[in-house]
Amino acid sequence: MTAVTKYLLEESQMPRSWYNIQADLPKALPPVLHPGTLQPIGPADLAPLFPMELILQEVSTEREIEIPEPVRDIYRLWRPAPLYRAHRLEKALGTPAKIFYKYEGVSPAGSHKPNTAVPQAFYNAVAGTKRLTTETGAGQWGTSLAFAGNLFGLEVLVFQVRVSFDQKPYRRAVMETYGARCLPSPSTETVYGRAVLEARPDHPGSLGIAISEAVELAAQRDDTKYALGSVLNHVLMHQTIIGLESIQQMEMADTYPDVVVGCTGGGSNFAGIAFPFIGQGLRGGKMPRIVAVEPAACPSLTRGKYAYDFGDTGHMTPLTKMHTLGSSFTPPGFHAGGLRYHGMAPLVSHLKELDLIEAVAYTQVECFAAGVLFARTEGIVPAPEANHAVKGAIEEALRCKREGRAETILFNLCGHGHFDMTAYQKYFAGELTDETYDEQELAMALAGLPSVPAA
Repeated sequence: MTAVTKYLLEESQMPRSWYNIQADLPKALPPVLHPGTLQPIGPADLAPLFPMELILQEVSTEREIEIPEPVRDIYRLWRPAPLYRAHRLEKALGTPAKIFYKYEGVSPAGSHKPNTAVPQAFYNAVAGTKRLTTETGAGQWGTSLAFAGNLFGLEVLVFQVRVSFDQKPYRRAVMETYGARCLPSPSTETVYGRAVLEARPDHPGSLGIAISEAVELAAQRDDTKYALGSVLNHVLMHQTIIGLESIQQMEMADTYPDVVVGCTGGGSNFAGIAFPFIGQGLRGGKMPRIVAVEPAACPSLTRGKYAYDFGDTGHMTPLTKMHTLGSSFTPPGFHAGGLRYHGMAPLVSHLKELDLIEAVAYTQVECFAAGVLFARTEGIVPAPEANHAVKGAIEEALRCKREGRAETILFNLCGHGHFDMTAYQKYFAGELTDETYDEQELAMALAGLPSVPAA
């Protein structure tokens, strides 16, 4: 048996356009609503936060959006990214399935996030923006925007969820190395952050709170815009370069996935690997099973309600229809910080409602066990977020073993865990626990969803 099989594309084979799944949807995405009027928002409503080119991408229904050459030039630092066949993992599991993984940890920031950070920084720089504000959980997104902002001469201010700020100090150090400023959220530098701390001085923070702080500051200055690392349509579209490359690489392997697996928090890396395959299926090609894996402690797809909700806790953003746990919901402080968001991307939520994707949830400890097995067989230490995709792929492979099916499984290994070793230390010491959310808090958060009349 071959020990290592790596599928590499030539630089000339890097996709020249991103894929926009909105062109192929059998039913249009519900509109984004103004929270005051409950009417669909227009470009002018988003202009204080985003440059016009990104706003146009957000609402576009064109199937392909050309990748600007300055963006492709930076992509060449790590793209095309490799695809591997996980032979040793297959052997360890004793499965007849073939397991492939797309590895996004080869980027300078160590994850898939630069795929959208670079174009967002580019479009902002072209539009004359001087400063970007953003939020980050585990720090993958903050690291990536710091990297991209530096390349285009932009000042970057990052609000990092406090529990992750404390858990992952080296992420903060990388952001600062790239020139960004990183603050724990809730912070004392915004009106909303001070209000949260006044009510609860030891608040662990949430992505919803960090978004509110970043949006508040972005709206105060004309030279400042807001950048988001997940959830929005244009962000998910930028990530489709992952799946577009994977389609070519699966052709090199002379196979096609029966199952595509991705971890889900806000939805960006999941969309990146899955949307191009779903698009091919919607256009008459083979449609794989698409499995979204989320943390049991923040289960927006499996426990959330499909409803209009705010994207932030301070209610400064428009209303989007998504699977949500409620904007006031604060997940427990588990280590997959990038998956600690109360809502799921509207596009991913919409696909779930159309029965085009499945969703499962796993606990923290079992996902780390899967990540350790992967590291000991394949050699790469996954990020805590990526461990969820590893767990999902392993479960699919074991199902194939039980059923005697030689299926092909593809998953996205969205980043490495080199800055997350404290979590692994706790796992080996038996100190990593399965965090659970408060059912009463969830019920209260869902009870507080905005009242939006049916269309």
